[in-house]
Amino acid sequence: MRDPADPPDFWLSSGFHLLRRDGAGRLAVSDDFLRAFLLRPELRPIADSCAAEVALHEALLAEPRQAVPAQRLAGLADADARDNYRAILAFRDLLVREGTVEAAYLALWRAGAIGLPPLFVDQMAHVVLRNILDGCAEPIRVRAAELLFRPQKVTPQDGAVMVADEETVELRAAGGAASGRLLAADEAPPRQVEIDVLDDAHAAAYWARSDRFDTGLDIGFARPGLDALCRVLEAWVRHFLAAEVSIQPVQSIRDERWIWHVGLDAEASAILNDLYDGRAVEDGRLYRLLSLFRLEFQDPVRMLPRLAGRPVYLGMAMTPANVLRLKPQNLLVNLPLAAMA
Repeated sequence: MRDPADPPDFWLSSGFHLLRRDGAGRLAVSDDFLRAFLLRPELRPIADSCAAEVALHEALLAEPRQAVPAQRLAGLADADARDNYRAILAFRDLLVREGTVEAAYLALWRAGAIGLPPLFVDQMAHVVLRNILDGCAEPIRVRAAELLFRPQKVTPQDGAVMVADEETVELRAAGGAASGRLLAADEAPPRQVEIDVLDDAHAAAYWARSDRFDTGLDIGFARPGLDALCRVLEAWVRHFLAAEVSIQPVQSIRDERWIWHVGLDAEASAILNDLYDGRAVEDGRLYRLLSLFRLEFQDPVRMLPRLAGRPVYLGMAMTPANVLRLKPQNLLVNLPLAAMA
């Protein structure tokens, strides 16, 4: 039985409980973690599955690291099943080869060729963040971390920047609204969707529903949600790169020596590139820029020598459809680390 004095548990769907940390605090790949992907609906045999597919599934459940020759996959009658197994086996091979989830995640982006379904990439970020935040007792910080692996629908309103899980908003727009403080969805469909917005007064309710991804968050300037996101991003960099950084929101970039920036998503990258190069950015695109940040290394020696001591500016922006899709890998591969020299 869990001790009430223990830190709250959350994100059972991450698979964190199927893994163990190695000596460096990273998540060593386990057979049980690999088996969990075999139990997904896309891979579980159904009544129409051929005998070869059933046999392969049973064999992998018994020994999830076993080699699967191409000819064995070719023997599956269903083309979708063959494609699904190719995807999961490529993911499995990456995890087993690298040994830890963190090493696999880094290897994926440093290789430059992804080749994995976004589902697997997001799952890695999900479980790594669960590792990073283990023992965290601040629900707003944990909710802010959801932005790193789940797209968010954005509703700017009167200085606030409300975000809610895109999938949850779409499901509720299709099937009805739940009670709570109002967070309006996009105009299509026209129905309004209500999401409980997490704040200091209601934050404790997050723990019991963390795997439902059904709470909203205000990430407007100077709001607790944005501060929480900064702390998550700092921890993300620390965990992967062993670098201590400070990240703070800023309302504008007023720096004649602006020399380096990183977009936290594709929209922000494009906008920051245009601003840096002196190209005009229309008001509609600037409106989509939700936040700017100033990142500073605590130890400038960790930076490229020509940039040592200079700030790195970050940006975060929504798409024209008001969706925020963060790419946390950008902070791992685009920072000006000395190792890049």
